[in-house]
Amino acid sequence: MSISANLTVLAPELIVAIGAMALLLFGAVRGEKGIGLVSVLAAAVMAVAAWFVAMPLSPQIHAFGGAFTIDTFARFAKLLILLGSATTLLMAQDFFKFARIDKFEFPVLVLLATIGMMLMVSASNFIALYMGFELQSLALYVLAAFHRDSLRSTEAGLKYFVLGALASGMMLYGISLIYGFTGTTDFASIARLVTASSVGVGVVFGIVFLITGLAFKIAAVPFHMWSPDVYEGAPTPITAFFFMSPKVAAMMLFVRTMIEPFSGAFHQWQQIVVVISVLSMGLGAFAAIGQANIKRMMAYSSIGHMGYALLGLAAGTAQGVQAVLLYMTIYLVTNGGAFACILAMRRKGEQVETIADLAGLARTQPRLAFVFSALMFSLAGIPPLAGFFAKFYVFMAAIEAHLYIAAVLGVLASVVGAYYYLRIVKLIYFDEPAPAFDLDLGAKLGTVLVGSGLFSVFFVVGAAPLVAAATSAAHALLP
Repeated sequence: MSISANLTVLAPELIVAIGAMALLLFGAVRGEKGIGLVSVLAAAVMAVAAWFVAMPLSPQIHAFGGAFTIDTFARFAKLLILLGSATTLLMAQDFFKFARIDKFEFPVLVLLATIGMMLMVSASNFIALYMGFELQSLALYVLAAFHRDSLRSTEAGLKYFVLGALASGMMLYGISLIYGFTGTTDFASIARLVTASSVGVGVVFGIVFLITGLAFKIAAVPFHMWSPDVYEGAPTPITAFFFMSPKVAAMMLFVRTMIEPFSGAFHQWQQIVVVISVLSMGLGAFAAIGQANIKRMMAYSSIGHMGYALLGLAAGTAQGVQAVLLYMTIYLVTNGGAFACILAMRRKGEQVETIADLAGLARTQPRLAFVFSALMFSLAGIPPLAGFFAKFYVFMAAIEAHLYIAAVLGVLASVVGAYYYLRIVKLIYFDEPAPAFDLDLGAKLGTVLVGSGLFSVFFVVGAAPLVAAATSAAHALLP
C-alpha cells in the first residue's frame, strides 16, 4: 500500500494522536482556565475517531507491510475502548474539581493511553504490538500516580510501574524467543510456520512468557498481585478507567495474539489459559468476600470476571470469541455504571470508599440505590440482567468445546461470588441508614448511571444487534 493509503487506514489513531498533541499545547497555553474545555474537546476527539472507526472501508485491510490490521474484530474492540475512555472523562471532571487536582494533563494522558490501546488491538506483528502496549502502559503508570500529593496514589503508581516493567520484560523475552525460533515477528508468517505437527519447545516457552505479560495486563491469577493495591490507591475515576478500556484492550489483544499466530499450537496454550481462567474465577470469588473497601472488592471482582472471559478464549472457537466480545462489552458498561455509583459516595464533598457507608442508601437516595442494586445483580449474573447473558454465552462456549470441568468450576465460582454482590444489596435495603451522601450527583455522572442502568436492565430486549455485531467480529478472526 502507498503511504497515503496506510495513513487513511490509520485515520482514527491519527485523529486521537493529533488531538492529544493539540490539547497538550492548548492546555499549556491556557493553564487552569482551559481545564474544562480540554476535557470536552478530548471527548469530542474520541467521538470523531469512533465515527471513522465505524466507517466500513473494507471487511479486512492490512497496512504497513501487514503489521497493522483493520477488520471487524478490531473495529468492535476500538469502539469499546473509545466508549470506555469517553465515559471516564465524563465521570472524572467533577471528582477532580472536588479533590482540587483538576489538571488538563488528565484528558491528554487518557487520549495517549487510548492511542496505545487502539494500536494494540490492530497489531498483526509483534513489533507493532509491543509499541502499542508500551505507549498504553507509560500513560497508565502516570495516571495511577496522578494525585501526587497522596501517598496512596504515589504508592499505586510505583507498584504498577515496577511490576508492569517486569511483566513487560517477560513478554518481550517471550517475543524474542518466538522470533528466534520462527525467524519472523509477523502473525501470518508465524501461523504458517507453527502448525500442529511442528510446535517446537522454544516456541512453547515463548508463548508462556507472552501469556505472562498479557495475563498481567488483565490482572489474571497468578499475575494479579498489583491490582488490589493499585485500584485502591489510584483516584477513583482513574481506577474506573483501568477497569474499562485497558482491560478491554488487553483482553482483545490476548484473543488476537493467541488465535492469529498460534492457532496451530492451540492445544499447548489452551491448557495454560484454562488453568489461569479457573484460578482467576476461584480467587475472584473468595478473596473479595472479606474486603471492606469497595474499590478493593471490585478489584478482586474484576480478577474473577477476567477468568470468565478467558474461559471463552480457551474454547478456541468462533462461539468462544463471540462470548469474549459480549462479555467484555457487558463488563465495560456495567463496571462503568458501578464506578459512577462509587463516585456518588460523597459526604460534604469528601469521597468515601467503605462498603459499610452504603447502609440504608435506599431510604436516603432510592434512585441511586435502585441503579446500584441493579448493577450488583448484573455483575452477580442474576437473570434477566445483562451479566447473566455474559456468563451464559461464556459457559455455553466452554461446554461446546468440551471444557466441562472448567465450566462447572466457573458456575460454582459465580455462585460464591454472588455473595459479596448481594451483601451490598442487603446493606442498601435492609441495614440502618448511614449518614446520607451528597444529593447533587451532577449531570455527567447521572448520565453514566442512567445509561448503564438501562443497558443492564433492558439488555434482554435489545441484545440482538450487539450479538450480531459480536458474531461478525468473531468470524473475522475465525471464519
